[in-house]
Amino acid sequence: MPIRELPAHLVNQIAAGEVVERPASVVKELLENSLDAGASRIEVELEEAGVKLCRVRDDGTGIPRDELALALARHATSKISSLEELEHVATLGFRGEALPSIASVSRLRITSRERSADSGFMLDGADCDGVSPAAHPPGTTVEVRDLFFNTPARRRFLRSERTEFGRVREVIERIALSRSSLALRITHNHRQILDLPAAVTPAELVDRVSRVCGREFTDNAIYVQRESGGMLLRGWLVRPVHARSQPDLQYMILNGRAIRDKLLAGAVRAGYRDVLYRDRWPAFVLYLDMDPAWVDVNAHPAKQEVRFREPGPVRDFVRRTVEAAIAEPAAAGVGPHDFGAHAASSVVARQSPLAFAMPVSPGRVREQLASYSRLAAPAAAEDHSAPLGYALAQLHGVYILAQNANGLVIVDAHAAHERISYERLKATVRQSSVQVQTLLVPPVLAVSEREAGQVEQHGELLERCGFLLSRVAPDRVAVRGIPALLTGVDPGMLVRELLPGLSGDLVLDDLLNVLDRVLAGSACHAAIRANRRLTIEEMNSLLRDMERTERSDQCNHGRPTLVALSMSELDQLFARGR
Repeated sequence: MPIRELPAHLVNQIAAGEVVERPASVVKELLENSLDAGASRIEVELEEAGVKLCRVRDDGTGIPRDELALALARHATSKISSLEELEHVATLGFRGEALPSIASVSRLRITSRERSADSGFMLDGADCDGVSPAAHPPGTTVEVRDLFFNTPARRRFLRSERTEFGRVREVIERIALSRSSLALRITHNHRQILDLPAAVTPAELVDRVSRVCGREFTDNAIYVQRESGGMLLRGWLVRPVHARSQPDLQYMILNGRAIRDKLLAGAVRAGYRDVLYRDRWPAFVLYLDMDPAWVDVNAHPAKQEVRFREPGPVRDFVRRTVEAAIAEPAAAGVGPHDFGAHAASSVVARQSPLAFAMPVSPGRVREQLASYSRLAAPAAAEDHSAPLGYALAQLHGVYILAQNANGLVIVDAHAAHERISYERLKATVRQSSVQVQTLLVPPVLAVSEREAGQVEQHGELLERCGFLLSRVAPDRVAVRGIPALLTGVDPGMLVRELLPGLSGDLVLDDLLNVLDRVLAGSACHAAIRANRRLTIEEMNSLLRDMERTERSDQCNHGRPTLVALSMSELDQLFARGR
């Protein structure tokens, strides 16, 4: 077959295969165009999840009469004019493919009026030369009917109306969170689905987040804000104990653009790594702002994925911010809290010291585990000065019952002590030079040649963390020493757990993360066991330690260490009026 130029209509349909996957893609592109036009209010009307009809009406700047036809021309846009502008692009749309692609697989009509014009004009997508006058308020209406009517194979790939509308709603909710000042109304099959007024004040923003993410999210979220290295991260993180069974409530907005990015989602999850229970997932609404030149938003035809020029610092900034935000002691989450007030406050991430200094003996560490505090002086239950209150009794040798100013606090003694011990062990590893336990008979492990090469490459860094490993054959590694703090742990098992984390760009934090998993098990075995009777003084001492310890509202395995019941909640349990 000879080489020939494809017809324009076929070119548009090929482009539509990348840009217009389903009705949700159409809604996303049209909403982004409205936002770029400066719209403050958008109305979306849908029928059959947008397959039969998708009409988007905005109050933006409108399109001049002589530019309506250009709006349906490929690679025609008002948003960029040079490579320099592309590298600093701040608009949501800029490729100039959306409208012509949509028009090639549907029956499209545009009606628009400039704010300064006396009347509007209408253009039918099937007749790009037929611009005619039409009554219309300032702004633009794009009407898309019979999606994929001329490409039946594409239409057969669509799912049920319920499924497709669910995806449309997800797109709309992401837009609603990314632009809080936007008023948004959605109808589906002539029923109003969503009506969001503009959110300007912190309280209004909280209400919008609650309506999109649910009241449970806003009731159990932490507000975080941190700026560093030209990056600003702000938003809400759900408390670890309320993590979800799937990653279905994760919203990341980069420079006003709602995106799905594996690097950023992974950075957030890494910040939760110490507190997530098994296969749970964090929920969050986060806004990340940075210089547009640092990020390539043209990496994906639908602009849902991005590329960072220097991904390492971005990932580290997000991870450390999240880690610090959820590291607050258990006392911070006890008692009534006003979610709206959190929007005006901030949590400043703390940098963890990574330098090693003074040696600490294993015996001293075991001492710390055996005696977990400076015993606190006994206090009367009526003293409400402490956030976790003071112990009243111990239930079945397992739970501590304490009274605070708000009501009742129930603490799992083993889980709480496990977290306290774990955090102290981590601090010991990070703040002290690691003593090495030399092995009299070094075990030799069969590994892959890649893993053996990584051991050889990172020998100095491994030794800094207390691991003396040497390559004795192309696929063999000898374990000559491990951190003395971990004496009693199977050296082979420990090193095998370490090896998969080694890579060419390995940093100290990667090794410390592996150590944390081992330390979590050590702390668990050393913690207070069930059915051990504690004195009132011991119970109060544990409560005070919880108030001072980061992440103490969850144990090392992600389970909650305490439950707080206010007096009003207790009254409801007993149907008691106050």
